[in-house]
Amino acid sequence: MASYHPPIRDMQFVLHELLDAESTFTALPGFEEATADVINAVLEEGGRVCESVVFPTNRVGDVEGARFGNGAVTTPSGFKEAYETLREGGWFSLGCDPDFGGQGLPHTLNVFFEEMLQSANMSFSLYPGLTRGAYMAMRHHASEALKETYLHKMVSGEWAGVMCLTEAHCGTDLGLLRTRAEPKADGTYAVSGTKIFITGGEQDLTPNIIHLVLARLPDAPAGVKGISLFLVPKFLPDAGGEPAERNGVVCASIEKKMGIKGASTCVMNYEAATGWLVGEPHKGLRAMFAMMNHERLMVGQQGLCQAEVAYQSAAAYARDRIQGRALTGPAEPDKSADPIIVHPDVRRMLLTSRCLNESARALLGWTAMQIDIADRHPDPAVREEADDYVALLIPVIKAYFSDYGFEACNLCMQVLGGHGYIAEWGMEQLVRDARIAQIYEGANGIHALDLVGRKLPMHDGRLIKRFAAMLDDFIGEHRDDERLAEFTGPLAQSLGLLRQSTAWIATQAGENPDEIGASSYDYLRLVALTAMGWMWARSAKVAVERREGDNTGFYDNKLITGRFFMRRVLPQVKGLADSLTAGADTVMEMDADAF
Repeated sequence: MASYHPPIRDMQFVLHELLDAESTFTALPGFEEATADVINAVLEEGGRVCESVVFPTNRVGDVEGARFGNGAVTTPSGFKEAYETLREGGWFSLGCDPDFGGQGLPHTLNVFFEEMLQSANMSFSLYPGLTRGAYMAMRHHASEALKETYLHKMVSGEWAGVMCLTEAHCGTDLGLLRTRAEPKADGTYAVSGTKIFITGGEQDLTPNIIHLVLARLPDAPAGVKGISLFLVPKFLPDAGGEPAERNGVVCASIEKKMGIKGASTCVMNYEAATGWLVGEPHKGLRAMFAMMNHERLMVGQQGLCQAEVAYQSAAAYARDRIQGRALTGPAEPDKSADPIIVHPDVRRMLLTSRCLNESARALLGWTAMQIDIADRHPDPAVREEADDYVALLIPVIKAYFSDYGFEACNLCMQVLGGHGYIAEWGMEQLVRDARIAQIYEGANGIHALDLVGRKLPMHDGRLIKRFAAMLDDFIGEHRDDERLAEFTGPLAQSLGLLRQSTAWIATQAGENPDEIGASSYDYLRLVALTAMGWMWARSAKVAVERREGDNTGFYDNKLITGRFFMRRVLPQVKGLADSLTAGADTVMEMDADAF
């Protein structure tokens, strides 16, 4: 069986030692109570609940799956009980506005809780995760009346929320959607159409489900400029705010999937369903992006989450499994064979997973903190800078983290050999579950195109210039520290390649737009590895200063893991730089009919 213990110590390292979260949070208006003690309490108790209550449902959810019959979905055994435990404990309201019953804690802290929840059961976590995304879209764009009617129950977890974008003929290209919304005399709208791939569109965890549906008004212009957003509840609330009349929202079926089988992936029919406009007419994408950005970070984090469980499970197996002898001679001569942890290739696979997990956790934590700063810092210039970092890194985190997460799950399954391929060991489920993160919330190639085609030229290149300057400042500040030379040196080389590659794309893209698409994926990975190298250099700075007197080995192991990243993973940037400058002709010259 797979094993999972929330990595509390590493989370505390990131929050307290790497990011100095208490100082940052308590200086932001509204977060004055987010002290180190509060942070630790949330991590420790949240970890306990995720490990003891949610994780036991993971395997059951995969075996049973969500079940559909007579228009209703039944979630796997244990899901309802786990959901109610988390709801009663207030775990769904951590980062929500106190005006709607939330606890008002930083978004960053909620992100760390979401890591533990998604690691414990990715399928289960999608239900409350989508509700939080819906809450964010409504908080920023819904009318006060809609907020008052729906957000209190969504924040508490009593009601759920889902996002409804995709249609059978259009996924990423939302300008093609056909769902219609007809105005009615009472100010509501009759929403009609069919949406597919609606995670949690129907379930038995909550008595009501709030659908945020993209649709077109009768006078809508063509394309994405004609999309509006509507709130469509499964049940219309009565005067007391309780679910009453059933709305024209019907689940037609659920998909049979490769993974995340405990999550219901629904085909939803809207049959003149009563809905309310969220935000302004024809500006639905703007409102939905508040939700989509949260979901994209959450999906990127799913790569980290599955890779963390895979790493822990594979490391435990490698310490226990007896097979062969160490190349240097018997490590345990009193036994018939040595544990496979002695073999260099097993260690390569484990350390690859571990070094990516730890730097991903650090980068995600730093990015989440920028979201809090952009939302609450009193200085507009500081808010702008933080928002630039977030805009740049959202596609990077979504795409690269989900890519490496799948790769890490495969590596860790390999550690288990034949047992990894057998269902009862739990590793093959992690591989299957992780695979979807590379596809939904925008396929990773789309995010690479967004990074290169939109984010690089935005504000005359300000986003990437700011990011590079920040890394330059760190390198310059520690250039003479010999203890960090093995970290700052490779980071400087990687940053140099990033700048060269950025300049190459800028010169080539104007001549041939295909150069953007042809270079985008390699460029995204280059940005990701450089950013993670920066996190390792920062982590090493903390470790070298605090390793003295540490008898736990934590800081020594942090340095060892970081050294592996700098020497064996970060050098990939050289190949990526060569590949992305190979030119569009290498991928475009073959005729379509020849494929």
